[in-house]
Amino acid sequence: MTTPSHTVSELEHSTMRRVAWRILPFLIVCYLIAIIDRGNIGMASLQMNQDLGLTPAIFGFASSLFFISYFFVEVPSNLALQRFGARIWIARIMITWGLVSAGTAFVQGANSLYVMRFILGAAEAGFFPGVLLYLTYWLPSSYRGRMVAIFMVAIPGANFLGSPISGLILSLDGWFGMRGWHWLFILEGIPAILLGIACLFVLTDRPEQARWLSDEQRGWLTKTLDDEKRNKTAIGHISLWKLLRHRDIWILALIYSGPSAAGSTMSVWAPQLLKTFGLSNLEIGLTNAIPYGLASVAMILWGRSSDRSGERRWHTAVTLLLITGGLLLSLVTSSLVATVILLSMVLIGAYSMKGPFWALVSNRLSSSTAAAGLAAVGALANLIGGGAMVNVYGSIHGATGSYALAFMPLAALCAMGAILVLVMSGQQRRVSLGEQEPA
Repeated sequence: MTTPSHTVSELEHSTMRRVAWRILPFLIVCYLIAIIDRGNIGMASLQMNQDLGLTPAIFGFASSLFFISYFFVEVPSNLALQRFGARIWIARIMITWGLVSAGTAFVQGANSLYVMRFILGAAEAGFFPGVLLYLTYWLPSSYRGRMVAIFMVAIPGANFLGSPISGLILSLDGWFGMRGWHWLFILEGIPAILLGIACLFVLTDRPEQARWLSDEQRGWLTKTLDDEKRNKTAIGHISLWKLLRHRDIWILALIYSGPSAAGSTMSVWAPQLLKTFGLSNLEIGLTNAIPYGLASVAMILWGRSSDRSGERRWHTAVTLLLITGGLLLSLVTSSLVATVILLSMVLIGAYSMKGPFWALVSNRLSSSTAAAGLAAVGALANLIGGGAMVNVYGSIHGATGSYALAFMPLAALCAMGAILVLVMSGQQRRVSLGEQEPA
């Protein structure tokens, strides 16, 4: 559904500019470190799998355990953030995941890797939906598509920067008697701890507490957000159990599960795919950065386009179809250049989708259901997409030796998501979903 554009006053412009520069750069850096720590297992696998004797199926299962614990902890974590405040809770999340990520350097085999990946998922759970909830406290709806896209540029940005950096860290192999993958986990875990401490001093929980805004700016922002809450047609106040059973929550999760799986699968498995072309670890890191660099630019432009037009439906569906097309391309290509092209198509689609989609979701949730609703959609999508598909990919590739065949379930999931978003948004449902019983 599109929304009419409005004239931007000088007060609005100055307020939103100050808000954006105050909170977004710091949150982007935090999320960048989160994605590096979540996905660096892909680069570590270039050495670690042989050292620990991990098969593709074992490695895929270990990677998927992150999303299983993430699923169980994500909603409770967001409810805790709503209760204790973003400043304290995001700091707790970051310090915990930094310690666990660094501790992964000391795993001794498959079982200890299973444990650490499971704990890492529980530690990081709540950061992303927590930030989405936090942004609803600060951003009027007309700014959310582009601002969420700018925030989420940390995902491809983390891989764009992280892949070459991880490749360089792997070259420290033998330093002080430790393998390169040991240093990879340790050195990339420390920044999360430091940023977690910084959260306590940088973040402000609510606009009304923002001393860095003038009285006039603070008043305008608070009034604008309050007016939007009163005028929103959305999932109203219902119990957590009913919310988790709500049909639209599950449909939104299915829509998001494809891009979630695409991003997670590429983060974990793309380095090994590129290794089949005989590249060195550093060359793999540099080549792997190319699709993420392109995706970083595309997702900002796409989010801005969605906000300017107020259109969310097609901006979401087109990206899902782009992912599907890129994955199907793997069936007919075997060259390095074509592989980089298909990876670029998949990642541009996966990340450009996020801004319009999360703007669509946040507009469908009332203030009383935003914390649990945002977390529920993300948690279910990560379980369906990230957890299941990373594991399915490893199993199919291990059984067939074919990367292309391993991509096909993911292609089907993204194609289904495109159909669902078109059907769901096309219904133009005006009735408050909170007044309906879930189907």
